Amino acid sequence: MSSVILTIIILLIAFGICFFLVRHHYVELLDVAIKRAQKSEQLKSVFIENISRTLRSPLNAIIGSCNMILEEKDENMQPALVKKIVTDISDNSKELVDYVSQLHEMSKFEGITPSFTFIEVNLSELMASYRREAMNYTKPDVTVRVTTDLSPHCRGILDTNLMHQLMMHLLANASRHVTMGDIFIRYSCERRGLKVSISYTGMGQAELVGDDIYSFLQKEEALKDAGKSSLFSLSICRAIVDMFGGEFYMDSEDNKKTVASFWFPCKMKDVYKDI
Repeated sequence: MSSVILTIIILLIAFGICFFLVRHHYVELLDVAIKRAQKSEQLKSVFIENISRTLRSPLNAIIGSCNMILEEKDENMQPALVKKIVTDISDNSKELVDYVSQLHEMSKFEGITPSFTFIEVNLSELMASYRREAMNYTKPDVTVRVTTDLSPHCRGILDTNLMHQLMMHLLANASRHVTMGDIFIRYSCERRGLKVSISYTGMGQAELVGDDIYSFLQKEEALKDAGKSSLFSLSICRAIVDMFGGEFYMDSEDNKKTVASFWFPCKMKDVYKDI
């Protein structure tokens, strides 16, 4: 009888310990979720305020230029003045359109609450599609090439939407700096994951990789910086790779050759089939 009671007591103690550990685990998860939500709300408020300030500048300039024409009493305005005003309107309109494009690009990135849709894809076909798309915006004397030691039958299980964003940002960054020669895309299987390197001749602003997406978006000049440098694109790349649980790094050798590489865990099949 005493052994039964002892067994029950031990089971109750074990159950209590398990309950405590499980509860502690979920309390930590809840705390992380709350902090993430708070950070998201703070980021949104700061970001909207900064964007409003940025967009008002070209809009006010356009309105001011239009008012100059509308308030002009002399119907025979000097052609030089008209040309200057119209040029100002055109320049500010282009700046505004560029800002809207940057906002659209930012809206594609959901870095606050990552959700994944993993599907199985042929890596050879996937990389070839990135190459074709990148060729649409490279300069005339630039070629994009894909190399690998993997089988053309090799398949990987990954989120194609995030992968597309990652690759296109890196290839767009490369095409921005390469005026002649080749942009190489190399992919391989390493440490039970997928490694991709994009190398080219030209500066790729490797020093910007240290900035994370959240720090970038809270800057007052976020939209202007996005249009003038690779900071926004590289920040997104780093954030996406972090979401995958991988590693992202970029290196510029003697200000001439740049290599952007990333690795993340990825289940791959038929890696060396028929090779």
